[in-house]
Amino acid sequence: MDDEPSWQERRREASAIQAAALERRKAAETEQARAQLAEFVLKLKAAGVKPEPLRAPVVGSGTSYRTDIVGWYLRRNRSIGLDADGNYYILGTPASLKARLLGLRIVPSDPPLVVGVGARDGESIALVDLLRLRLEAGDNWP
Repeated sequence: MDDEPSWQERRREASAIQAAALERRKAAETEQARAQLAEFVLKLKAAGVKPEPLRAPVVGSGTSYRTDIVGWYLRRNRSIGLDADGNYYILGTPASLKARLLGLRIVPSDPPLVVGVGARDGESIALVDLLRLRLEAGDNWP
């Protein structure tokens, strides 16, 4: 009986196994999304859609801050962007006096296969569909 793991030990081991599986699944999804973004950048360039300096919209405000990113907006509300190297950025930011004066440095995020998961109803969209809509719009994207 002493050689048998306790309920807590079994539960801890099961949790670790589930966490590892979730991490593997997330890594695979991220790789798939990165491949979609890399292909999308090539299509944008081939279509002649010019990159532009991206700004970070201040959440709950009509203002935005400069960033050091040059690329394309993926959402019409300009909350998500993509640079020429295929890096994915979440651009929405809280208000900041420093960012207002000096601009904002945003680091890339892992891209999801479904954009907007957990947002309000109707705001999530498969990445492949979002990229198709964006490519079809060309330079006519707000």
